[in-house]
Parts: sequence; C-alpha cells; structure tokens
Amino acid sequence: MPAGFTEGDVEALHATLDGLLGSWDAELEARYPGDDASRQPVHTVYVPGHRYAAGLAGEWAAEARSAVEAAGGVRRLVDVLGIEDPVLAAAVTERVTAKLAVEAIEDLRIDFEDGFGDQGDAAEDAAVVAAARALAASEAHGTSTPFSGIRIKCLEAATRRRGVRTAVLFVAELVAERGARGLAGLPEGFVVTLAKVTAPEQVVAMARVCERVEEANGLEPGSLRFEVQVETPQAILAADGTAAVARLVHAAPGRVTSLHYGTYDYSASLGIAAAYQSMEHPAADHAKQVMQLAVAGTGVRLSDGSTNVLPVGDAEAVDAAWRLHGRLVRRSLERGYYQGWDLHPAQLPSRFAATYAFYREGATAALARLAAYVGFVPDGGGVLDEPATAKAMAWFLGRGVDCGALTEAEVRTATGLDRDGLDRVRVTGHAPQPVAG
Repeated sequence: MPAGFTEGDVEALHATLDGLLGSWDAELEARYPGDDASRQPVHTVYVPGHRYAAGLAGEWAAEARSAVEAAGGVRRLVDVLGIEDPVLAAAVTERVTAKLAVEAIEDLRIDFEDGFGDQGDAAEDAAVVAAARALAASEAHGTSTPFSGIRIKCLEAATRRRGVRTAVLFVAELVAERGARGLAGLPEGFVVTLAKVTAPEQVVAMARVCERVEEANGLEPGSLRFEVQVETPQAILAADGTAAVARLVHAAPGRVTSLHYGTYDYSASLGIAAAYQSMEHPAADHAKQVMQLAVAGTGVRLSDGSTNVLPVGDAEAVDAAWRLHGRLVRRSLERGYYQGWDLHPAQLPSRFAATYAFYREGATAALARLAAYVGFVPDGGGVLDEPATAKAMAWFLGRGVDCGALTEAEVRTATGLDRDGLDRVRVTGHAPQPVAG
C-alpha cells in the first residue's frame, strides 16, 4: 500500500475518480469504438442513374481492359506511372491484370444527384425503379459489385422531397426484387450517399428517413446506413467557428458509414477558379485533414474525391491523365485517405496500379516488423514497435490483402498470421497466442 494510504483510502479515491470520469468513459466507448477491420473499398465509381444497367460492371471492366490494351498493355501503364523496380513492376502488372478480369469495380454508386440532374419526377421515378431492378438482377446473375448504393439529392428545401422520394422508392423496389429472388433485406455493403450536407440537423433528418424506410420494408433496425458527402464550407466550419464536420459524424450513431470529400463543389464554393480546382489544392488538403481528425477512432471511414481529367483522346493525353491520376491516388494513400472516386473506365487501371504499388512497396518493411512484433521471427531489424504501430502495420497489410495487392499467403508466410490473427492485431494491437507457424 502506498505510504499514507489505507486500503479504504485507495478505494475511496477510485470511487471518486469513477464518479468524475464514469460519464466520459461511457461517452468515449460510444463515440470512439474504433474500426471493426471490415473491408473498405479503394474507390467508388459513379454512374448516372438513368445509365445504370445490370451488366454495367462488366462493361466498365471490358472498357478498362481495352483502354490499356490500346495503349500498349498493363506493363506499359506501369511504366507510364513511373514504377521502375522490375520486380515491383512485374507484380503490379500481374495483379492489375487479374483485378481487371475479376473485380474492376469495388464500389458502385448509382447517381440521382448531379449525375442525373432535374429531369422531372416521372423520369426520375422511372429511372429509380429500373436501377433498383437492375441492381437486384446483377446480384442474381453474380455480376454485382462488392459494395453498392445510390446518391440522392440533398436535404435542402429545394430538393428535399425529391431526394427522400428517390431513397424511399429505390429501397422499396430493391427489397421487393430481392424478396422475389428469395433474398431478405438489403445487399451487404449497400449505402445511400447524402449530398451537399450543410448541418448536423440534416444528418439527424436522414437517420429519421432511414428508420421510417426500415419500418416500411421490414428491414432490421440500423441496416440502412448512409455516407455524408462533404462538399460545402458549412460542413467543415459552422457559423460559430466550430468544426461542424465533427458534429456530422456523431449526429446519427451507427448510421453514418463514411465522409466523402467532394472536390469540385467544395472548391467552387470557396471561389477557387476552375483551372485550379483539384484534390491537391491547399483548401482541399485543409478540409480533408479536418475530416480526418473528425473520424479518427469513430469507425467512420474517409474517402477522397475525384479528378475530372480523364484518360481519353490521343496517346499523349491518355498518358498524361494516367500519370496525374496515379500520382493523385498515391498522394491520397500516403496521407491516409484509402478511398477515392473514379468517373471513367480508363481510370480503373491507373487506380489499381498506383494502389498496388503503394501496398507492395510498403509491405516488405511492414511484414518484417510485424513478424518480429508477434514473435514469429526473433529480430525486427532494431525497431521496437508499440501496439499502436503494430495496429497500423496490420491495417496496412489487411487493406493490401482486401484490395488484391497482397495475398493472405504472403502475409502468413512472412508473419505466421492467418487472416483472423492479422485482424486481431488490426483491432487490438496485440499478438494472437499462440502465433501460427
């Protein structure tokens, strides 16, 4: 017992501290549960709602392959992106080729906002019903993407009724179509994207919409979730000078899955000239850094935006667009933004090539250090890692496996960790016992 303390004194002090901190303990656990180690797509592909069809993912994959073949093949694309190491270049070429053959789109967003515009209620209703049926059909045919969803018009007064109508109609039609095929509820990974959010009240309102839609369609409570698109200055900085985006994250616990940065709307709202609107503009970096702080520890994911410079035209223009896109993808990854938007099939090859190079370049050191941390090898090369760093390395490797840059076999051979073991380190920072051999 510490000098000057009796056992009763210590217990009394603990009781006092529990009284002082108990409410914060509960709030900390509720607001900052950490990430659950589930897969996050590396990109979201946006397609106008009236142009979506059940075979779209396959069509985009074919167009992506054709674009690369017309430019000299995946290996030449790798050269265009400046991946010089021959071993790395060969591995990236092999994996990108495989990715474009089996899963060229990870996340698909059927767009009824800017990509659809105002075509009138009758036209939008018809497009919504057709898209919902097509999404169910793609799932039945085995051609659906791992993640999917719709983007609706914002909850500002002028578009509120239309946005809500689209969400209600799409979900009802999708649930009915899936039910007719013997499937219950919503597809795994389905979300609604709420555009042009300006206040936490709109997030609360969207959560109310989700609750009502769940009730009407017999869905499990909490199963309909949504993304918040950050593309207005009001979403970052409130009128009182506080960080509004932090309140957006916590306005609907369990409903908000991610924050998506809107490159061009946000830039335009700040008066940035069109020629300088970019994912790497200082204003964009500031917004995303605040978003990154807001989601830290909450389990809410973060996505960067897009570039509207497309790999189309003559060979010189295509190469220039690929170099720009690859550099921006890499830049985002280095800054901890593990997802972004793609707007054209020819952006898919550069997305995956840049992403795979990022993970494979970093894998050697991460695998060696994690192997030492979990005790699979005796020497970590003179680096003494802490649990927080071990979690970060496991996250890095897990994301690499999720997207196809790395394989589970590579991780297990180097670290002794199977996928469950890797995910345990990702979540807890602690090595599983015993270590797999």
